[in-house]
Amino acid sequence: MSYRACIFDLDGTLCDSVESIAWSGNRMLSDLGLRQATLEEYKAFVGDGVDVLMRRLLRFGGDEECARFEEAKKLYTKYFHEGCLYHVKPYPGIPEVLKRLKGEGAKLAVLSNKPHENTVKVIEKTFALDTFDLVQGQSDLFPRKPAPDGALYLAERLGVLPEECLYVGDTGTDMKTGRAANMYTVGVLWGFRDREELERDGADQVIAQAGELADIYGREK
Repeated sequence: MSYRACIFDLDGTLCDSVESIAWSGNRMLSDLGLRQATLEEYKAFVGDGVDVLMRRLLRFGGDEECARFEEAKKLYTKYFHEGCLYHVKPYPGIPEVLKRLKGEGAKLAVLSNKPHENTVKVIEKTFALDTFDLVQGQSDLFPRKPAPDGALYLAERLGVLPEECLYVGDTGTDMKTGRAANMYTVGVLWGFRDREELERDGADQVIAQAGELADIYGREK
């Protein structure tokens, strides 16, 4: 059996977007009079959706009980709407490997815990419009990752079996998602987490260069 599709996480996998998240999060923390975080600290906070991010930032900033959660989320959402493209760029080799995968007939999709509207906006501004067959961010359609529902939904819409998909991400949450969906799960080292986390949470393979994805896709299972 050959692979027929690739489903990608967005932040830390396709795009280096940590500055956009930090730009928005630190403005929120500043407005609330709380301690701000560094880019490296944000890399440990992201990946599990906006609600989890808000709680992590509030606790980091000094609001241990997350008493100002609703206020924080409202502020962050406002700032992120303005700044979700701030210094966002694809990782080296990503545009080239996506083009190669498409040339080999792969169906491509994005599944992110970033809110759906922002996910679509980033993809449309960063990549050619015909790069991806489907783009899905966090919404009310299904629970956020690591629940496999979103990945299975995309596979069904792409017309492929889960076992015909590569699931590609940079966090333990992504590895759990791919494994739960019965997809071949590839962890990438250019994102926000390290090899130890990726392997601990179930990566079938860990790669350091984007071009390795095309090699995995092209081999027989």
